[in-house]
Amino acid sequence: MRIRGGWSTRELAEIAGTTLKTVRHYHQIGLLEEPERAANGYKQYGTRHLIRLLRIRRMVDLGLPLADIAAMNDSVEGAEQRFRALDAELAANIERQQRIREELAEVLRQPECVDLPPGFGDFADGLSEDARAFLLVCSRVFEPSVLGTLRETLGATPTNAEKELDTLAEDASEQTRQELAERLAPDVDRSRQRYPRLWEFVERGTTGHGPRNWMAFLRSVVELHNPAQIDVLQRANAILDRVARTG
Repeated sequence: MRIRGGWSTRELAEIAGTTLKTVRHYHQIGLLEEPERAANGYKQYGTRHLIRLLRIRRMVDLGLPLADIAAMNDSVEGAEQRFRALDAELAANIERQQRIREELAEVLRQPECVDLPPGFGDFADGLSEDARAFLLVCSRVFEPSVLGTLRETLGATPTNAEKELDTLAEDASEQTRQELAERLAPDVDRSRQRYPRLWEFVERGTTGHGPRNWMAFLRSVVELHNPAQIDVLQRANAILDRVARTG
């Protein structure tokens, strides 16, 4: 049986499940070869055009950009390479979306978690608003391993001196600050020994070799603690430095 003529552009688009505009766009960018025209000037598409169009639509449905489809040139090796790259991208997106869902589940259980870095939700109830804000800033300064150490420190039971520091009033007297610093110094020393990785980052920052966004960390320390608290911390560190120098 012989079938005369061919499909019009509109007919081809309808068979392929796409639009007239899409077919014309594929012509413009060289993805789909234009057919010969009949005597009346109208395009006449054949089966090979339909197959090519269906293949293009199939690859678009799989998520391949038109630029990648154009670059494949019907090469099996080229197609496989781009499909593998697409698969890797999709796998990364799925992993990211799964991580986001886990974080959302944590936020739904405890709305305060929205003010905390991922993984810190267990400590939400026991942290002040300023403490949560400080941790959020830390998440943009420290690398994941250091954040893990920081999370570990939150699991430790605070000492009496650390509790007093958290509630120290801005107008605390000179004597109160000094006495608290002397009681806090041993706690700071134990923290340095137990979490050397964390303190290594802090020391690098104080010598001008801190990580990226270090100034954001320093500014958050100043703005999220009152002057009396900062003074006590400085005094405690000064006490430890004197002990280290005298042996």
